[in-house]
Amino acid sequence: MPKHEIPQTYQLIMHVKKSIMVQVGKLGRFQFPAGFYVYTGSAKKGMAHRLARHQAKMKKMHWHIDYLLANKNVKIVDIKTFSQPECDINLKTKGEIIAKRFGASDCRQNCGSHLLYTGDAQP
Repeated sequence: MPKHEIPQTYQLIMHVKKSIMVQVGKLGRFQFPAGFYVYTGSAKKGMAHRLARHQAKMKKMHWHIDYLLANKNVKIVDIKTFSQPECDINLKTKGEIIAKRFGASDCRQNCGSHLLYTGDAQP
């Protein structure tokens, strides 16, 4: 398997400039307060493809994170990668759940959400 296709877990560290209301597909409508957020995801086909998708401005809304990243007040400020499974990393991450089940529709470890709010503290 080419290196760029190695499955990885990643975290997007995002800053929301001001409080926003976002319709997250069928999951629902949520108020996201200003501050920092950590989204934990997995890139089964490799990081390059997934990160290019997250940074693309024009894309079909597919994943929960797509709806949040489409807002002009949301910026990715850092990206971290891990070799451990997505839920293991997410459960070790501190933060508040703002949108239940966000990015965790198929979660089997009761994470609650794969998007966590850290307020003014950048993780």
